[in-house]
Amino acid sequence: MEKVTFRTLFLVLTLAIVGCSSSSENEVDKVPDKSAQALFSDAREALDNGLYQRAIQVLSAIDSRFPYGPISHQVQLDLIYAYYKSGNSAQGIALTDRFLRLNPAHINVDYVYYMRALINLSTESNLFQDIAGIDRSDRDPTASRAAFSDLKTIVTKYPESKYAADSRKRMIEIKSRLANYELAIARFYMERESYASAANRGRYIVEAYSQTSQVEQALEIMIKCYDKMGLIDLRNNAMQVLAANYPKNKTVAN
Repeated sequence: MEKVTFRTLFLVLTLAIVGCSSSSENEVDKVPDKSAQALFSDAREALDNGLYQRAIQVLSAIDSRFPYGPISHQVQLDLIYAYYKSGNSAQGIALTDRFLRLNPAHINVDYVYYMRALINLSTESNLFQDIAGIDRSDRDPTASRAAFSDLKTIVTKYPESKYAADSRKRMIEIKSRLANYELAIARFYMERESYASAANRGRYIVEAYSQTSQVEQALEIMIKCYDKMGLIDLRNNAMQVLAANYPKNKTVAN
């Protein structure tokens, strides 16, 4: 019964997405020959109405026809946002890279770093796997690491930015995601009795992600691995750290 229910939900969501895609395509017409400002007004209207594909087409036309105009930078910033909202991560990343390379001192450079981080994070989203409850902690964290780097840039170089507070919050979430990835790798090694590799992954979590909840599990892995390898001193040291920070842990109680 559960499988049928999920299958039905999957089909409904798929049809909804296809429907949205089709309706967006119907909104996209040939960009007329207008002034940059007139086209910009059209693009802003499309953005306000959630017609991101239409906005992309118009903004791209402005960027191509008037590359050095007075609104060229704002056009590119809006285009980055439209790429993000439409799920076009490849174009969004390419444009943020280009903007940062050509305009490193722009007044809105913090926004560009922030958007590149959001775009990278969006590439890790998978609606259907989330609905199904599939554990995806072992997926490649490259995009998360790139996002973390951009968010850290905002926090360190632009601490007064209006995006700084949210950047700090997202950095904490990303650290947890990266720690989960390391845990998945450590468990993989344990299952194959590669205890030295598993212990090293656990130690890395403790050192690199000390503020995450995954540290407790990392210490448990280290203790088990050191015990298997007969490294009593290392096992006892890890046990002391576990007992000091997680006194109610079942490993400590035993």
